[in-house]
Amino acid sequence: MTASQIRQAFLDFFVSKGHTIVPSAPIVVKNDPTLMFTNAGMNQFKAIFLGEEAPKAPRVADTQRCLRVSGKHNDLEEVGIDTYHHTMFEMLGNWSFGDYFKKEAIAWSWELLTEVYKLDKSRLYVTYFEGDEKEGLAKDQEAYDLWAQFVAPNHILPGNKKDNFWEMGETGPCGPCSEIHYDSRPDADRKEKDGAELVNGDHDQVIEIWNNVFMQFNRLRDGSLQPLPAKHVDTGMGFERLVRVLQGKTSNYDTDVFQPLIQFIAEKSGIAYGKDIKTDIAMRVMADHIRAISFAIADGQLPSNNKAGYVIRRILRRAVRYAYQYLNFKEPFMNQLVPLLAQQFDGVFPEIVDQKDFVQKVILEEETSFLRTLDQGIKKFNEISTSDVISGDAAFELSDTFGFPLDLTELMAREKGLTVDIAGYEAALAQQKNRSKVAATVNAGDWVVLRPGDNTRFIGYDEYQSYSQILKYRKVVAQGKEQYHLVLDITPFYAEGGGQVGDTGQIVTEWADERTGPIVFDVKDVKKENGLTLHICDLQPTWTEAGEKPTVLPQNMPNRVNAYINTGLRMLTNANHSATHLMHAALKEVLGTHVAQKGSLVNPEYLRFDFSHFAKVSEDDLVVIERIVNQKIMEDIPLEENRDMLYNDAINAGATALFGEKYGSTVRMITFDANFSSELCGGTHVKATGQIGFFKITSESAVAAGVRRIEAITNAVSLNFIQDQSKMVDDIKGLLKNPKDMTKAIAELLEENSKLKKDQGKALLQKASGLKQGLADKAQNINGINFIAEMVDLPTADAVKTLAYGIKDIVADMFLVLAADIEGKPNLTVMLSENLVKEKGLDAGKIVRELAKEIQGGGGGQPFFATAGGKDASGLQRALDKAKEFLPK
Repeated sequence: MTASQIRQAFLDFFVSKGHTIVPSAPIVVKNDPTLMFTNAGMNQFKAIFLGEEAPKAPRVADTQRCLRVSGKHNDLEEVGIDTYHHTMFEMLGNWSFGDYFKKEAIAWSWELLTEVYKLDKSRLYVTYFEGDEKEGLAKDQEAYDLWAQFVAPNHILPGNKKDNFWEMGETGPCGPCSEIHYDSRPDADRKEKDGAELVNGDHDQVIEIWNNVFMQFNRLRDGSLQPLPAKHVDTGMGFERLVRVLQGKTSNYDTDVFQPLIQFIAEKSGIAYGKDIKTDIAMRVMADHIRAISFAIADGQLPSNNKAGYVIRRILRRAVRYAYQYLNFKEPFMNQLVPLLAQQFDGVFPEIVDQKDFVQKVILEEETSFLRTLDQGIKKFNEISTSDVISGDAAFELSDTFGFPLDLTELMAREKGLTVDIAGYEAALAQQKNRSKVAATVNAGDWVVLRPGDNTRFIGYDEYQSYSQILKYRKVVAQGKEQYHLVLDITPFYAEGGGQVGDTGQIVTEWADERTGPIVFDVKDVKKENGLTLHICDLQPTWTEAGEKPTVLPQNMPNRVNAYINTGLRMLTNANHSATHLMHAALKEVLGTHVAQKGSLVNPEYLRFDFSHFAKVSEDDLVVIERIVNQKIMEDIPLEENRDMLYNDAINAGATALFGEKYGSTVRMITFDANFSSELCGGTHVKATGQIGFFKITSESAVAAGVRRIEAITNAVSLNFIQDQSKMVDDIKGLLKNPKDMTKAIAELLEENSKLKKDQGKALLQKASGLKQGLADKAQNINGINFIAEMVDLPTADAVKTLAYGIKDIVADMFLVLAADIEGKPNLTVMLSENLVKEKGLDAGKIVRELAKEIQGGGGGQPFFATAGGKDASGLQRALDKAKEFLPK
């Protein structure tokens, strides 16, 4: 079976068992602060397992693209080295949400593997949870008994908590699991050693292919386990490993999942695959990494220097480094793999096909940039490799700044006969990780449940306040600051999403006593966390007779509250969000239909819109875009809102959907003139475009390869901007004595200024020229060296530099030090004749750094010319006096 047939057979099998096939969630996680990337098939169903969201269907199946390169699941450094770890991989899964449980899951696993895929039963091993006394958990006898119907006893193996009790994280849904392993060793090896001894032993031919997780418990903050109200099945089968087994290969990379990419790399490099382990690893790394990079970019995550973007950049640089180091690709090459990758996934994941050109362009630019950095890193390595040991700090700098993994630094060091201080490197790495960990530490307490229910009904499209109940709350300490998270049954607060920031406002309880009155929560932000709408609040202090005191929540927290959003800020946000839609449509009209949204930010102050376009937007085009948007605003087009539209109907009606967003079966469509702007959007908007006010673009810039950014303002903010600009123009007119033609007056002023600068420059040159001979005459011949150390009165550093070069032209064997006070800032200049540098070993850079200590400063430069600045002008004479100390004895 081909990989495509294997994938389809899985989906068809579970359709026959009553499952609904659902699409893969984007690889880049949104609305879950605990994850950067989808790292398991269950991520998109997390809210269902937590009981915070109702399932759309009781049984579903899918193939989910996952990425494991950060956090708890980090396989990056193993990828390419072994034969079965990957950055991006597909996870085939079948799910039951409170429907079937262990009996069906186990029976169907066995049926699919042995009857549909026809795997050799004698090579299959299964595991079950052996129990854990400390947790008070009995062994999973039920799973054992169910497996015993199909599998010989010596192929049913007990597993400990580490291997056979699956947990989502420190808290949350968890339960025993049952793994299925396959022994693909030759028969001779199997006779020598029983496969049961190698299960979960990191043997590259005895590998786990499927895991059935039985969600039964919820792990609380105190570590205790609480039975879930409903039992769920969560399974995951590694697609690449399954293909390897079914195609009879000993490596995932030998299957038709990876071989088309690997053979393309081999052809272009002129190096055959399978001949040398180093070049094989390089090709495997490249074939694997291009998948992760491409899908992350297609899902909206561009390479960058922080968070998820940094992870993607790191993966790409690892691939480029292998290509450069082992396959001699000195020019960008990884981007050439994108069309082949898109072809492989045509009909499976349309995102990569639809954005092939964009993804390829981004990768090309990243490769080009990193290859320059790689050259700089090699130069840096040569600078630091002056002793027998490369220090740990230097090795870490190469890794952190230049993208050099430790193994590359070690390799280059060995080639020079050097070693690397590994312990020092690990210490520097640990310090960085600790800094990051401390900065990100959030300590959240357990939820205090006031009444059943988790789903929050959002009424903020129509209402700006509500009379609500607190369903539950928890105390959170983040970076030493204490806050509360509240979950309401009804809320007018918009939760951050789709680029729009969360609302702010207040939640006020009805509870009061004679001393304190109601409890007031200042809502600072509102976010989605899995299926919950979290109102992130500061607790207002209470005023008492004794003065202001921190409020202490009562034992019986009242659950009735009044919730109010900040309506002024919401109105400004609405204007900016609706303007974003109008501008998106205008961009397509002016620049072309290739324009696609790549990111946005909508808040009360301004809007920011990132979009795909491969050139700077001209000033003329920006004027046209601005004019189109303002024309639509003046037309006062009413909002047409369809809140519960079928996704396919919306797309067929011409609505724009965004890559990297996961849409449900029903969507909300926002339209301002059906012939102009229709988008799928969950954000808040004006009732008619006239409420946007005036639209003004404030900047256009590059964000990344193929991505441009426009920032703009509307409403009261744009009015203030125009008024400020108008006042500035009036002020300039006043300064220019109110000319009839202000542009002409400014041009004349600039021309006059330019002429004066030229005249000043000429005067300085004449002054420097006059000083030149006088200073040359002051040269003292000391041991064959003409030494000059003098204070000069020149107004600029350039003038001092010109003077130094002028003296050098007429004085041989010169050691020159000039000191100047330039507008209160001390300046030192050291100039040496080239023969003193070569023959006497003098270095102007080192000399000026020592002299700069006298003026509380620093500097540097070339061996024959260097400068320094400082803070203490009174030290200039001391520096001149000290200069003689550097004359060779």
